[in-house]
Amino acid sequence: MPGRAHRIVFANEKGGTGKSTTAVHAAVALVASGHRVGALDLDTRQRTLARYLDNRAATMRRRAVDLPQPDYLVLEDMSEAGLAAAVARLSENADYLVIDTPGRDDPLGRAAISLADTLVTPINDSFVDLDLIGQVDAETFRVKRPSFYAELIWELRKVRAKTDGGTVDWVILRNRLQHLEAHNMRRVAAALAELSKRVGFRVIPGLGERVIYRELFPKGLTLLDVGAIEHVGLSHIAARQELREMVAGFALPGSEDIEPQRALSL
Repeated sequence: MPGRAHRIVFANEKGGTGKSTTAVHAAVALVASGHRVGALDLDTRQRTLARYLDNRAATMRRRAVDLPQPDYLVLEDMSEAGLAAAVARLSENADYLVIDTPGRDDPLGRAAISLADTLVTPINDSFVDLDLIGQVDAETFRVKRPSFYAELIWELRKVRAKTDGGTVDWVILRNRLQHLEAHNMRRVAAALAELSKRVGFRVIPGLGERVIYRELFPKGLTLLDVGAIEHVGLSHIAARQELREMVAGFALPGSEDIEPQRALSL
């Protein structure tokens, strides 16, 4: 990939949306498909992305195996200069840079968003999470106006355009979709479709509500590490397909083939 690394920023001021889990799976999927990937954790308190990848490194040492792993670090210098240095360090030999921001309003999180080429905002499939980006009428469920976060992203996209003329592809990721379609899901989907035309984002399906994601964290494993997961069933295969479709939905340059180039087994 000529030039610099393509920056994929995962951002949502609301916690509990599966943001870090999604970021880790995306980073590992890109490494597994043959790309060079850096990963930067901006949440110096929770460090979920870094802890996940620490667990992954420990599993590799414990089992003496090699798994796809991005080059990663936690931002230590909490300044814009520190952010720029970390981005430069991880981008030096990378095709993609995945940045995981804190689940709160944060100055460095805002700075990272303004650096994004692809901005991914995971939301749970509910009006509680939708309220972050758009307010809906209580009776009709039609969108009344964009919310503060959508306005913030709009302003940061303008900053990016003024800085280097770049554009930000904003992707709303519908995480934790239920497997049975419900009336509420259709209402949320309709509101998102209406809001996307006003605010300027794309909507793609993310990772479903599955226990397996919580079980994988202690070992740092992902759905791509099928050989390391005990009792693989049809639900795991379906979840792996969700992951492939999610990364394909990001429409990243150079990521047309996200299927791992080698078998991942322990």
